Amino acid sequence: MVSYDTIIKNGRWFDGTGAPSAVRNIGIRAGHVVAVDTEDLDATGCPEVIDASGRWVLPGMIDIHTHYDVEVLEGPGLPESLRHGVTTVMLGSCSLSTIHVDGTDAGDLFGRVEAIPREHVIAAVDRNKNWSSAAGYADALQALPLGPNVAAFIGHSDMRAAAMGLDRATRKDVRPTRAEQARMESWLTDALDAGFVGMSSQQLLFDKLDGEVCRSRTLPSTYAKARELRRLKSLLRARGRILQSGPDINNPLNLVSQLAQSIGLLRPKLKTSLLSAADVKANPYAVSLMGPSARAVSRLGGDFRWQHLPVPFEVYADGIDLVIFEEFGSGAAALHLSDELERDEMIRDVDYRRRFRKDYENKFGVRVWHRDFFDAEIVDCPDPAVIGKSFGQVGLDRGGLHPVDAFLDLVLEHGRELRWRTTISNHRPEILKKMAVEPGIQMGFSDAGAHLRNMAFYNSGLRLLRHVRDAERAGKGFMTIEHAVHRMTGELADWYGLDAGHLRVGDRADLVIIDPEALDDRLDAYAEETVDAYGGLSRMVNRNDDAVAAVFVAGRAVVRDGVPTELVGTERTGAFLRHGRLAPATETKGGLADVG
Repeated sequence: MVSYDTIIKNGRWFDGTGAPSAVRNIGIRAGHVVAVDTEDLDATGCPEVIDASGRWVLPGMIDIHTHYDVEVLEGPGLPESLRHGVTTVMLGSCSLSTIHVDGTDAGDLFGRVEAIPREHVIAAVDRNKNWSSAAGYADALQALPLGPNVAAFIGHSDMRAAAMGLDRATRKDVRPTRAEQARMESWLTDALDAGFVGMSSQQLLFDKLDGEVCRSRTLPSTYAKARELRRLKSLLRARGRILQSGPDINNPLNLVSQLAQSIGLLRPKLKTSLLSAADVKANPYAVSLMGPSARAVSRLGGDFRWQHLPVPFEVYADGIDLVIFEEFGSGAAALHLSDELERDEMIRDVDYRRRFRKDYENKFGVRVWHRDFFDAEIVDCPDPAVIGKSFGQVGLDRGGLHPVDAFLDLVLEHGRELRWRTTISNHRPEILKKMAVEPGIQMGFSDAGAHLRNMAFYNSGLRLLRHVRDAERAGKGFMTIEHAVHRMTGELADWYGLDAGHLRVGDRADLVIIDPEALDDRLDAYAEETVDAYGGLSRMVNRNDDAVAAVFVAGRAVVRDGVPTELVGTERTGAFLRHGRLAPATETKGGLADVG
């Protein structure tokens, strides 16, 4: 008789609720945790016994903000998240999803905003799309060999583009007809019926479309007026579902309205998750308002959270290809030109450079980038003399050139072979500590699957655990390890209504075994890996394999010693998680096991 499929013994067990951790023995059977005990478990017939002495055993982490919507179709194993202990990812962020649009429109929506090559977006959607509804999409994902679990928002821009056509959906003077509005409301209702956690929208105006027909227009959701938004939000209110949104940061009234809408007053409150809580270099005082604003909304009866990346927001760029340039006119003008020869001609132009310098020197108004080329390091270039220097220093070396001219000259000389980096936010460790314990801020916003050449935060959860542990060892603890685990697991699962994030008897056996002694400087190391689904494109990733001893999804090992197992991408371990419901059955070596 087989007692358990897997036993994990002597590990420091965290249940995801924030309760005190303890050394326990864990028994897994048919995808569930069936025993958590101080005593040795009966290993008779058990095919695997893992000695986790000195290690942490915690629920798999939840990534609440990804753009895996395209990658999951061609590479459903999603190993870059799994290998860092993430066992549940959420799709459909920032108003973008692939439920209703075709491949071409998906390419225009995702290509430039999320820096995923447009041609690969089109090919992936066109090759794989066999659904015409939210329920069909959920079933299609469930049929794939998913590595982690997935949950989803439906994107407002997706619905608006499909209902109105992308051209009409991105014109200021066009409103949806009564039939088009009804179609969007019907699609949102269908998605909520299918178990989607809610809808994502976006009002941020520097996210621009790719393609030719609508190139450089903002996302369709940014053109929606109050009536359209009010009717869609009323469906979310009535069902207790979630609005994920991004405000127009140049319009304070828009931000205030995003906060106020959560309260409800004479109507149901609207659960709202807003982008994003960050300690931005360009405005070091704004972060002090985020926690109090969320707390104020909660006191008034709302349910509001900011999303936050709990590590320094370091970005890389190849030449001028970086989304931060979209926030001012001259930068957006360069990115509007897809033809490199045309772009180079513009960059040479004296009047264009004058405009770029003026935009660069304008320090007024709300912005994301601090606009300081002295705070931007060149990390790779055919000219070795500039590597390790800032653009400002290169300007000084070249006879006192303005930093903008030094940057643009190097772009002209080397194009995308010029690689550089800067940190735009979350640069002050003491502020990160305060944000980590703020109840109105959620630990998320990894953007996994997007900005492939610009950033990699797949291991941000591990980096937060290191930050907490190091402070604790230094006698300057700001939160317990249990609290940190809860923030990235059970707290998120409970708020989003997902069957995930806990590790108690009866819970799904989605878990990660971590070696705390390997949570070291290797977590910060730079690494790249090719993406087969995108024609071998090299993307930024994280590599710290010693930190993650094992990852299990539904009781099956998907990572060992930091390396994905043969199951990943070949057999389904994860499931499509539906709001407020237990997960469906998954396959085990002995056949189907009911894990719901």
